[in-house]
Amino acid sequence: MTERTFLDAQKAVIEDFAMNKNKREREFYSLDVGDSTFTVLKRYQNLRPIGSGAQGIVCSAYDQNLERNVAIKKLSRPFQNQTHAKRAYRELVLMKCVNHKNIIGLLNVFTPQKSLEEFQDVYLVMELMDANLCQVIQMELDHERLSYLLYQTLCGIKHLHAAGIIHRDLKPSNIVVKSDCTLKILDFGLARTAATGLLMTPYVVTRYYRAPEVILGMGYQANVDIWSVGCILAEMVRHKILFPGRDYIDQWNKVIEQLGTPSQDFLMKLNQSVRTYVENRPRYAGYSFEKLFPDVLFPADSDHNKLKASQARDLLSKMLVIDASKRISVDEALQHPYINVWYDPAEVEALATLFCH
Repeated sequence: MTERTFLDAQKAVIEDFAMNKNKREREFYSLDVGDSTFTVLKRYQNLRPIGSGAQGIVCSAYDQNLERNVAIKKLSRPFQNQTHAKRAYRELVLMKCVNHKNIIGLLNVFTPQKSLEEFQDVYLVMELMDANLCQVIQMELDHERLSYLLYQTLCGIKHLHAAGIIHRDLKPSNIVVKSDCTLKILDFGLARTAATGLLMTPYVVTRYYRAPEVILGMGYQANVDIWSVGCILAEMVRHKILFPGRDYIDQWNKVIEQLGTPSQDFLMKLNQSVRTYVENRPRYAGYSFEKLFPDVLFPADSDHNKLKASQARDLLSKMLVIDASKRISVDEALQHPYINVWYDPAEVEALATLFCH
């Protein structure tokens, strides 16, 4: 299939979502948001920009039909090439098909264009949350809030994995919360459906949260997302990025300086050119997790739920494991003493099926 044919096919599918749903709601109005123009249904009022990224601009708005505040994301030039079309299609299908309390919900999707020939813009309407984890990371949280945020993140990840989806781009800006500490995962532009038993290929993602297997081009499996959660927990404890690499080489150096050079068994899994580079780096002993995450960084131990710094540190030591084959799984993390105080089978084992393909 040529790229042109592929783009037309993707546009046709998304157009079917976006146009048919709103045939009876054809009244739109336009307003400038930063450097972009939003053309939205008249039911959405009081638009205010709340964020932007590579994949689009997000505004808050009031939905007069639902009588609630919502978030509207305008996908940025979704059909400029095959990669952008795939991302738009993936994000729309996954949000439409995955239903879990810790995954952001898709409320509506529309386009102001009236025909496939004109079709260029896609707007996704989602639940509006209060903040993302970037803001929460700056706060001093007690153990209850720390562990509850982690528990919800893991529930959302487990649901995605059970539906055959690896998120691949978990980072603080992609996790949103409400003031009551409820949490949802969002932004599926890079998520991939996983072929059972097969390793996935490398991808472009915010480098600070990249797992070693991604940095080194090894391919990856579901617990690639667990490394990202470990980096996020470390950042919530330290209030700063754990591995702030300038590029992928610097990223690897930051990892081994703190965690130590991995074993020869791990190095033998690398392809020859990467192994040669890694073996020629200085060898690092790394630091103990007691040194990396001393008690002083953590909140006071919890009397109510018996949550302790030592438990959080133990969880970090099991998530931040360079060799993915020895890293904790999502199910194991959910059973960890720092997390399982919140365990509810209805949340953890919610039906995880992709309802459409």
